[in-house]
Amino acid sequence: MSFVIIEDLNSGQVTWKPNRPGAYRAGPGQIVMKFGEQLRESVIPEYQWSYLDYDGLKQLLKTPSGPITTLTDAKGKQYSGRQWVDEDETKFVRKLDAELDKVFTKKKVKSLEITRRIQVSERHVLDVVSRLNDRGPNTPGPGEEEFVALEQVLSDVITDVHDLAKFVQVNYTGFYKIIKKHDKLTGWHIRPAFDSRLKAKPFYKGDYDASIVKLSKLYDLVRTRGNPVKGDSAAGGSQANFVRSTTKYWVHPDNVMAVKLIILKHLPVLVFNPNKEFEAKDSAITSIYYDNPDTWELYEGRLKKTEGAEAIRLRWYGGMDSDTIFVERKTHREDWTGEKSVKARFAMKEKNVNAYMRGDLLPVALFQKARKDRKRPAKSIDEDEALASEVQWSVLKHKYRPVCRSFYNRTAFQLPADARVRISLDTELTMVREDNLDGVQRSGDNWRRMDIGIDYPFSQLPASDVVWFPYAVLEVKLQTQHGQEPPAWVRQLISSHLVEAVPKFSKFIHGCACLFPDRINLLPYWMPQMDVDIRKPETHDFGISRPGMTGTTDEDDEDEDDEDTLSDTEDERDLRHPVLPRNGGTNGESSRHATGGRGETRPLLTDSENQTAENVDVDEAYPIYDSDDEYDENYALEEARRVGGWTYYSTLIANQAHKVKDAFAHATLNAFERLAHARSSQIERSERLRMFFGNEPIQTKKFKAPPGKKIYVPIRVEPKVYFAAERTFLGWLEYSIYISTIAATLLNFGSKENPLTFIVPALYTVVAVMCLLYSVFVYLYRSRAIRERRVAKYHDEWGPTILCLALLGAILVNFVFELRARHLVY
Repeated sequence: MSFVIIEDLNSGQVTWKPNRPGAYRAGPGQIVMKFGEQLRESVIPEYQWSYLDYDGLKQLLKTPSGPITTLTDAKGKQYSGRQWVDEDETKFVRKLDAELDKVFTKKKVKSLEITRRIQVSERHVLDVVSRLNDRGPNTPGPGEEEFVALEQVLSDVITDVHDLAKFVQVNYTGFYKIIKKHDKLTGWHIRPAFDSRLKAKPFYKGDYDASIVKLSKLYDLVRTRGNPVKGDSAAGGSQANFVRSTTKYWVHPDNVMAVKLIILKHLPVLVFNPNKEFEAKDSAITSIYYDNPDTWELYEGRLKKTEGAEAIRLRWYGGMDSDTIFVERKTHREDWTGEKSVKARFAMKEKNVNAYMRGDLLPVALFQKARKDRKRPAKSIDEDEALASEVQWSVLKHKYRPVCRSFYNRTAFQLPADARVRISLDTELTMVREDNLDGVQRSGDNWRRMDIGIDYPFSQLPASDVVWFPYAVLEVKLQTQHGQEPPAWVRQLISSHLVEAVPKFSKFIHGCACLFPDRINLLPYWMPQMDVDIRKPETHDFGISRPGMTGTTDEDDEDEDDEDTLSDTEDERDLRHPVLPRNGGTNGESSRHATGGRGETRPLLTDSENQTAENVDVDEAYPIYDSDDEYDENYALEEARRVGGWTYYSTLIANQAHKVKDAFAHATLNAFERLAHARSSQIERSERLRMFFGNEPIQTKKFKAPPGKKIYVPIRVEPKVYFAAERTFLGWLEYSIYISTIAATLLNFGSKENPLTFIVPALYTVVAVMCLLYSVFVYLYRSRAIRERRVAKYHDEWGPTILCLALLGAILVNFVFELRARHLVY
């Protein structure tokens, strides 16, 4: 979902509106800001003469010089206009090259300036710290004002890095938008040629990570006044009684640099080897996940979060030449068990991995050398050997095979020896197939495929083997005392517009769901969110941006055919790694396999123009998922068709019955809603909803999974849930006994000569039996739903009402018979 920025000239209020067909129409005194205006609004004073001349290029597209002829617009309507000719194309390309050279030159000059400023700042910081450490007993050291001045200088450099990244991002988006507009309006396709020009002048590339690591070290020295925290980076501090919470968030690529720089001002970048100069490969992390491709038991266990669910992976840090491979097992524990989910691992040499995973190399032999060296405690070696035995036994017993690889570059922030706040940001996340299921030998008999390394974006792979995740993944681990709040800056960050909370997100689950669409039918709950723009209106000022300019021109952009706001386009993946020819195709052909699996060609995040033309309904809004207790005819029929026979026909009959039932329920519900609406009073919309949607009607749309698949919605099940279901059943049983006691009393003490005295006890007995049977049925239904962890409707809508009506009927019949027996009515 994309947004447009709306500015009300009367109130001066700026809001965001969903950019969908028919979803919003600007009223009098309001301005809809398109990309041209957004580009001008985002101008940074220092860069104001170096931005892409988007308006100038667009004006060239509007004024072709060819002969007047009949043309056809994007909507199929014909009109008279001038034709786009070779002279126009030459003029446009010449100006486009000039703009590219201007942006590239400015970026190159500014990058060199920032590098020099970091080097100068490093000398000043080290000089001040050395004077502080080497001062004599009576020699005054550097004063507080020197550290304050250095902190201000470093903050200014951090802002420069942020502004440069923002400058690059908005120009990069502008170039691809103007190229898209050119190809659409003129019919001349210059996208492949422009990719070649970008290769020659790649202004979008930059080694920001090295600068961030160096800035982090310097800022930490200044912030701690020359006394940075020292210790083991993997240590967890000395807290004895703490609560640890881990939450995952998605970060849009536009906000990645801002998030890094915000965290940098509070936590240093975690460097495990500070004596080594930082290299790009130092941040690379690669994992190979195992599972049984026939049962997918590890996938479903991690997705459903069942007690004891495991994940087995092999991980290494850095490039393919890394000789140390970590074998890890993650085990999920429910809270009610009193245990915590654990991640255990041990290390081995890469040359031993194949033999170990095949069972040829036993754990005893694997740790034999470590026992002889005696460099580690015997207890630690025993624990690793036990873990290795359990992992090897599970792999061999359940026939686990490598199925999926995840690659990403991680930037971790943490104080050494203090794990109270640990934040990691994973960028360039990519999932790759490792299996040999479809006859293609990817890994073969090896434990990993060798045709790729850490050469993101893996352009040598076919589109069916790779999934590029569109966002960065932020993981916040907080370890606080009971009753203690996390730091204020952390709470401000995770509640800001920069992040989108996605609890329990898993790279393994997402990779398997996308890479094996024909084998996996149970999908994670976040899959529908992949086509939703997660960017939100700005909520906090974190102090890393300078006041911007309102633009260099006041002319309005009245081009009805203009692109959307700074929302994701169909070329969104290309905006992150643009030159990815695949199988001889161009970027536009290869960029479509973003989150889908094999054979899918849908865009990653379509822009508003494509949403209008292709796949967005007027009533579309943030998706609401199907609950697992709802009858899904597509899923049931697909499963039954695979089985065949009577199963299929019975399911088909049940499907038709459900359709009739749903039609009747829908008609009844509409009647009640019309009646309730006629008698109800209107509740005023909240300020929060008014900020996002104004007074426009808000529609919702239930997300339907593809045929044969279901969305699994997480549900938490504890033992007390079972006890609650049992207590409810016993409560119904108690009332059944009361009613049956009344029936037995009336039957035994009534007049034997009068046959009417038998009817009333019989009615009470029927009510008691119905109550008993109903309670048994509800208890069995709820118990099964709890065991299967289904999001079922556990509240009872009709049972108590029917029970009360039945009792009322029995009492009325009893009352009438008693009146007749007393000859009071006839």
